[in-house]
Amino acid sequence: MADPIRWGVMGAANFAKNQMAPAIHAASGAKLAALATSSPEKADGFRAFCPDLKVHDSYDALLADPEIDAVYIPLPNHLHVEWTVKALEAGKHVLTEKPIAMSEAEFDTLIAARDKAGLLAAEAYMIVHHPQWQRAKELYESGAIGKLVLVDGVFSYDNRSDPGNIRNKPETGGGSLPDIGVYTFGSARFVTGEEPDTVQSTIRRENGVDVFAHVTADFPSFRYSSITSMRMFPRQEMTFHGEEGVLKVTCPFNANVFGMAQITLERDGMSVTTERWPGVNHYVLQVENFGRAVRGEAAYPCPLEFSRGTQRMIDMVLAAE
Repeated sequence: MADPIRWGVMGAANFAKNQMAPAIHAASGAKLAALATSSPEKADGFRAFCPDLKVHDSYDALLADPEIDAVYIPLPNHLHVEWTVKALEAGKHVLTEKPIAMSEAEFDTLIAARDKAGLLAAEAYMIVHHPQWQRAKELYESGAIGKLVLVDGVFSYDNRSDPGNIRNKPETGGGSLPDIGVYTFGSARFVTGEEPDTVQSTIRRENGVDVFAHVTADFPSFRYSSITSMRMFPRQEMTFHGEEGVLKVTCPFNANVFGMAQITLERDGMSVTTERWPGVNHYVLQVENFGRAVRGEAAYPCPLEFSRGTQRMIDMVLAAE
């Protein structure tokens, strides 16, 4: 068996501590080896499940560590491009939290740095690694719902009680569109393989960030409608409505946290088929797929070119505001 890919985590973010670092630790072919944080006490939560974790006191020290093959970057949104490029220049493969960039134009920099380094750089867009979404794409492509007419979706939560949250700050790239619009937009693109021709939007802002966005769009063969919000009761669902059936993807984005990932297919004659995936961890699958791609065993399911398309749609929405 090939040696495991040795991972370093850049920053002791809660999401890294609670989700991605444990996923790296649990993934086959991976080893959680190091953490970079200027606050040594923040390393305790990581060492609780990875006692031999090496701790660096700076991001630069982590990138200079010759024993690290890949880094995971969960920094605030506005820092993603800078540190992704630095990681590539340091000779590390890099997986960066979404959104990996704040505009489509920034992908020119990312793709150029990736290609120059000859390394893997990708956005941590975990849902495409989940069998729920792979199955949704398979059903759609098989014609299970006939001609697609409408895709509609919603992703909402309420963080108004946490004004200091980076998602509520414009200077750190906050807003519902960069935070969760990547899921409603990207999942529709992933399943259908289509890109929007035109978009329309209704956006409500607080403190300079969008806290509610209703987006409609015309894709080449279907109509799209979605709501993202950081000021509504939590809800998430994506629906693909065709002439011959309806495909409902429930708990599409936070499997095992919001609920159980499942798909319901409704067809003629009141036929209803439900498929469920209890306990599947898409973060672990993401790390394992990343490792396969690094080792040349398989193509990575979410290259920068795919992520660029989602950011292009976000840019279109903001331009239509």
